[in-house]
Amino acid sequence: MVGQRIIQGAPDIFLGWGVQENGIHFYMRQLRDMKGGVAMDPTTTRRKTLPEYCKLCGWALALAHAKSGDPAAIAGYLGKSDRMDEAVARFAAAYAGQTDRDHDALVKAAKQKRIPVARTA
Repeated sequence: MVGQRIIQGAPDIFLGWGVQENGIHFYMRQLRDMKGGVAMDPTTTRRKTLPEYCKLCGWALALAHAKSGDPAAIAGYLGKSDRMDEAVARFAAAYAGQTDRDHDALVKAAKQKRIPVARTA
C-alpha cells in the first residue's frame, strides 16, 4: 500500500488490495472503469503510433517510479557495470516474447470460440 501511494499521484478508486486466507497479499483493479482509451486497430493505426504511445506510457511510469526511491542509493547499489542494463534488456525481450505468445493463444482461442471476446465498433 505504501508503494502504491508513492508512485500514484492521485488515488485510484478502482485499485484496491486484499489478503487471501493463506496470507498472500495482492492488488486488484476493476478492469471496466469506463475511462477513455486509445484505439489501436492494426488495420488503421500507423506503424509509428504504437511505439509513440508506448514511449508515453514508459515516460509516465518512469515519472511515477522516479519518486519512489533515492537515486544515489539505487546508483550505489547497481554500481557502474552494465549488468543491470543487460538484465533489464533480457527481461524486456523475454517479456515481449511471452506477450506475443499470449496474444497468439488469445487470438487462436477467440477464433475457436473457446473464450468470449468483446468486439468494439
